[in-house]
Amino acid sequence: MLYATRFRAPDAFVFLESRGRTVLLLSDLELDRGRREARVDEVASYSELEKELQHRKKQKPAFAAVVGEFLKRRGVKHVLTPRDFPLGLATSLQSERIRVEAAEGTFWPQRQFKTPQEVGALKGALRIAEAGMARGHEILRVSKAAKDGTLRWRGRILSAEVLRIEMELAVVRAGGEARGDTIVACGEAACDPHERGKGPLSANQLIILDIFPRDSRSGYFGDLTRTVVRGRASEAQRHLWTTCLAGQERVLQALRPGLKGQKIHEETKAFFAKSGYPTTIRNGRWSGFFHGTGHSLGLEIHEEPRFAATTFRSGQVFTVEPGIYWSGVGGVRHEDVVAITDRGHQLMSNFPKQLEL
Repeated sequence: MLYATRFRAPDAFVFLESRGRTVLLLSDLELDRGRREARVDEVASYSELEKELQHRKKQKPAFAAVVGEFLKRRGVKHVLTPRDFPLGLATSLQSERIRVEAAEGTFWPQRQFKTPQEVGALKGALRIAEAGMARGHEILRVSKAAKDGTLRWRGRILSAEVLRIEMELAVVRAGGEARGDTIVACGEAACDPHERGKGPLSANQLIILDIFPRDSRSGYFGDLTRTVVRGRASEAQRHLWTTCLAGQERVLQALRPGLKGQKIHEETKAFFAKSGYPTTIRNGRWSGFFHGTGHSLGLEIHEEPRFAATTFRSGQVFTVEPGIYWSGVGGVRHEDVVAITDRGHQLMSNFPKQLEL
């Protein structure tokens, strides 16, 4: 909806494109702002239409009845919707004699090709992510290890929760939205790619920091991951870290238009296996590289198209984030964002990679 209208609202609203004309149906709460901000041809009042129907039927109409009337007045009897359109609303609209059909594939396929303005917005979101990452590194650098190996900061235990809050406060100060989902996963917890992390952080352990804020001005997302050790890395940790970095660099060197994402993914997995980290189940849990090499990025944190299902084309934007997860050593993930160009790709994230802090 933000892509279609450039209008952001906390509640759902109705967008119609018919015969080349775009219309929003908004409540009184959003009506005036919609008329100022939305990039559409017309903004109609939901409340006025609701009152008309209530006067006619002598009872307050259901939401679907109002939307159905809105469509009928514009000569619309058949609508195409995204595949994740609400089932209940679709059923109710059909009872209003509006035929609802879900689109095949992506609703706006052109979304995958970012304009120069969108690339600029994504870079802005990445600068916000980098501000959060910098704060995480700053705190870890000045933290001290207690006798039991637990990190302490400002006289108290440094936990994943505390570091997450500090990173997200930096995001807010930089103009982003704090989502509460920033990953701060230490030691064995880092062996689960989507583990947010909890409890005390430890010295001499691999810590995955993955931050993915949304720019509160543009609505676009940044996404950045770094893996660090506060203290000294063991040889096993260092080998894991450098192998993962080499895998990411191989992907970055290969990225260009016409290349198939599945080929890159399989080659990366094979490289890790050859380096001593096969993707398999060890002691009842997945080990190695068992998630995607990356994902499309934009107004959603995970957009279409899928990395592995893509033949790369100029204008697409992807994260590149191979990871290796090895119980007994820890987890490592390096993540950056690239824009595919006519001649190759442009690296959009700038934050340095450093193992030991």
